[in-house]
Amino acid sequence: MSLLLLDSASLYWRAFHALPDSITAPNGMPINAVRGLLDTIAVLAHDRHPDRVIACWDNDWRPQWRVEAVASYKANRLADEDGPATSGHDGAAEEVPDLLGPQIPVIRALLPTLGISVHGADGWEADDVIARLAMAESSNGLLADVASGDRDLVQLVDPQTTLLYTGGTAKSRGGAPWLTYTPEAVIERFGVRPDQYALMASLRGDPSDGLPGIKGIGERTAVVLVTAFNDLTGLLHAAQHAPTAKPMTPRLAQALLDDWPALQAAYSVTYLRGDTPIADPPPVGTPDLVAARQLAQQWGLERSVERVIAAMAQTSTG
Repeated sequence: MSLLLLDSASLYWRAFHALPDSITAPNGMPINAVRGLLDTIAVLAHDRHPDRVIACWDNDWRPQWRVEAVASYKANRLADEDGPATSGHDGAAEEVPDLLGPQIPVIRALLPTLGISVHGADGWEADDVIARLAMAESSNGLLADVASGDRDLVQLVDPQTTLLYTGGTAKSRGGAPWLTYTPEAVIERFGVRPDQYALMASLRGDPSDGLPGIKGIGERTAVVLVTAFNDLTGLLHAAQHAPTAKPMTPRLAQALLDDWPALQAAYSVTYLRGDTPIADPPPVGTPDLVAARQLAQQWGLERSVERVIAAMAQTSTG
């Protein structure tokens, strides 16, 4: 048994930027993000043979509880007052390109007809939904693949959970090649264990998410500190009681103590938990291939839809 979890927004944003907007539906509307996402799903299903596929959705792309913890959280992504946007639970709007916005409802309508559950939860991002489902699979000894271009999901990797990272420089219609992150690959690439990644990212900061990090601590120093002191408790103890015990230094200790509340806040919004009150997704429904093909014809997606149908059929029989 295996589960494929799609970080939906990450994948359709990638497809939108990878493919030209000259790919259009019969009505002239650009459909590049939809086509690219479908082709990515087809390749993933063909290569990874999942028993179930769930498209995890950002019901709230900037949850209020994260903004209350870190006011700058994703503030750089807020839409201009008159720009196209998608709204979060708190009313904040994310800037979305003019040509992408109309494609999102098409994706949302099409995926269930292909037997792909779409699952989100109010007050939570897709990352949280993915964490909840992946950790539940892992705790039961089941396998899960997570497909995303978001490095924060590295922290979910364990012997049962693999991250298929699509955020590299390669851009192709089918989403390949992706980087396959196992626990060993995470350590080799980032220098820390998957369960230490959130602390390392909180120390170094993440401009894409509006997390400032600790002044004077870049990724290399963050890796050294996390490797030496393991977690927040060990880091605080070293800063308070052993500021000269290498690799801690008086300068680093003071920087950590000065910004300790900010570090705790950043960690609280970066760390992904498996015990969030997010409901299980509904059972995977039987594909409605008549409806899928009708939508495919309407939007000029016949070949991409047939590729997904064939790949999903292969997984169900193989």
